[in-house]
Amino acid sequence: MEHAQQSALQDVTRRKFMVSTAAAGGGLALGLQLPFGAAPAAAQSAAAADEINLWVVVKPDDTCVIRIARAEMGQGTLTGLAQLVAEELECDWKKVATEQITPGQNLARKRAWGDMSTSGSRGIRQSHDYVRSGGAAARMMLMQAAASEWGVPVGELTVANGVISHAASRRRTSFGRVAAAAAKLTPPDPKTITLKPIKEWKIAGKPLRRIDNTRGKLDGSQIYAMDVRLPGMLHATVKQCPVFGGRLASFDAAKVTGMPGVRKVFAISPTTVAVVADTWWRAKKAMDALPIVWDEGPHAKVNSASIDAHLRTGLTSDDAFADINTGDAIKAIAAAPRKVEAVYSLPFTAHTTMEPMNCTVRLTADRAELWIPTQSAEASMAVLSSSSGLPLDKCEVYALNLGGGFGRRIGSQDVVRQGVAIAKEFPGVPVKMLWTREEDQAHGLYRPIAMARMTAGVDEQGNLAGMHIRVSGQSINAFANPAAIKDGRDRRQLQGLWDTLEGDAQIGYTHPNLRTEYAMRNTHLPVGPWRGVNTNQNGIFLECFMDEAAKLANRDPLEFRRVLMRERPKHLGVLNAAAEKAGWGKPLPKGVFRGIAQFMGYGSYSAAVAEVSVSAKGEVKVHRMVFALDCGNVVNPDQTAAQIEGSVAYGMTTLLGEISVDAGRVVETNFHNFPVMKVKEMPKVEVVLPLTGDFWGGVGEPTICVVVPAILNAIFAATGKPVRSLPLSKQGLTLI
Repeated sequence: MEHAQQSALQDVTRRKFMVSTAAAGGGLALGLQLPFGAAPAAAQSAAAADEINLWVVVKPDDTCVIRIARAEMGQGTLTGLAQLVAEELECDWKKVATEQITPGQNLARKRAWGDMSTSGSRGIRQSHDYVRSGGAAARMMLMQAAASEWGVPVGELTVANGVISHAASRRRTSFGRVAAAAAKLTPPDPKTITLKPIKEWKIAGKPLRRIDNTRGKLDGSQIYAMDVRLPGMLHATVKQCPVFGGRLASFDAAKVTGMPGVRKVFAISPTTVAVVADTWWRAKKAMDALPIVWDEGPHAKVNSASIDAHLRTGLTSDDAFADINTGDAIKAIAAAPRKVEAVYSLPFTAHTTMEPMNCTVRLTADRAELWIPTQSAEASMAVLSSSSGLPLDKCEVYALNLGGGFGRRIGSQDVVRQGVAIAKEFPGVPVKMLWTREEDQAHGLYRPIAMARMTAGVDEQGNLAGMHIRVSGQSINAFANPAAIKDGRDRRQLQGLWDTLEGDAQIGYTHPNLRTEYAMRNTHLPVGPWRGVNTNQNGIFLECFMDEAAKLANRDPLEFRRVLMRERPKHLGVLNAAAEKAGWGKPLPKGVFRGIAQFMGYGSYSAAVAEVSVSAKGEVKVHRMVFALDCGNVVNPDQTAAQIEGSVAYGMTTLLGEISVDAGRVVETNFHNFPVMKVKEMPKVEVVLPLTGDFWGGVGEPTICVVVPAILNAIFAATGKPVRSLPLSKQGLTLI
């Protein structure tokens, strides 16, 4: 619960503690504040009386507490899920609060709340049905309780804004008055639950204000995991070998153990040393002064140039596999009177979450507790269990709101392993481990580096005769999930370029001669999901090259695409909606040019038009961006627009910087050499939602796929020169 969580954490900072977790089943409500000890029996009984079902707790004052199992990392999932439950519950939105479910609570009730992870834009699209059903079931139970009290058929009752009415007798009651009786009823058979038609929504689908603490994010009072304070807490920081694959050779702990506040200096793994002190700053200063010798290992001579050469071998090698192989693209291109070939290159990039990686761990002989910003609380608890040696039912994870995630906090649980290793040295004492910004940048799970060789032929009529796409780059699965790779084939790296609608992504064009290929070229840097994952790269490759092919054909980029999208009505629908909203074809101010792009990812169809000017000095100004998104259904239009605006800021940051490698190590270790987009560089963003309403797609990641290609295509229109590699500085361009 964000409100309750915020309150509880503020209590933590004042060293006042509240309640509870009891493993429970049946109708007993689990403790839903952050648990720091056993709840009094009276508190448990009161909670049990309030619980209507898994998803809804109704208080005597008519407050409806909606339980949330997914993580909130700024994307608005908490508010959206609450709207869906409240819509079916028919409660008063002004009296809605939320509570966060812990994985221990989920485990104790046999994972009744289902998947708790938040990734792949799945927070709402994969849980909307069952959370709505939970709200509807609670409403039915509350109405049945009122009907039983009045001795009337439940079919004669109506409900609105948390008030149940019986017109014939003119009786009214509130949810709070019948909650205790409702909690004793048997939940309805799921087969008897009918959800509202979306056209009848009154709460869901509306641009309601967020429930979570927006003010706290602005004034700094929001409590994140890195702000957690517990009685007697110690602080730790770590330093890892700067070259991935290297090891810790030696360190001289004696040089810093006498520094103020330092409690212990020790190795927690073959690659990592930790310093524990009474404050984090003292731990950091001691780490800065600690003499460390690294065995940098076999990758110490790797640099960006050698990685570039490695990837280029994949552009022409024989070890690539073909995913789409329609017709004979290579023969058609060879026979075409006009041809174009281009090599696109995209660097590693970092997540740069504003909250660095951190966690707080407290271990005792029979209990393991973890406070952490995580996109997968259940995965964090699994690693807490395996690392501590305690069974799952002796572990608990308190997932706080994330200060950014973007994929960094979903898969690898590296910080949990580190936190547990440190806490083992201090039994019963909570230890907060916080990475420095430099450590965060130098030891990320980067967006994979990738290249693409794009070839196309155009016939005499200006039609696309054939297209050949060869992607060469690093595989996420090779690092994170090798079992997913069969015979060297990793289709995930062609995400968004699939011909069939698999994995919630599909190429937007159909053509009789199309070939797509992938050649795996891994490096020593670890990689992982980065907002939009492979779609944000493949969208650039495909959509920028489409503009090059359109120019070769002497065709308008919009019209050139439309011809190839006749069999993709949803793709074409968003393309047309964005173009219409942007006024494609209408005059622009002198020196301003348009670029367009479309792509599909995470179950949604998106398109964008960018309006850009480029000065004689190479100064790029993005004036306006117009987006069209068809995600099927929208729970909160304002949050959807905000997510798109966020994707603009995140996507445009990739125009500015890169993660490069020298002597085996990451060069860009802080914001002085890894720039992020500034407020002054943010363009005006307009959003249109041409919803088809027949599916549920994602929102957080789809539109980032079209941000960069739309801008690069506008630069191409302005300068006549395609931008084939990033950051922009490689082209002599700067963002202003």
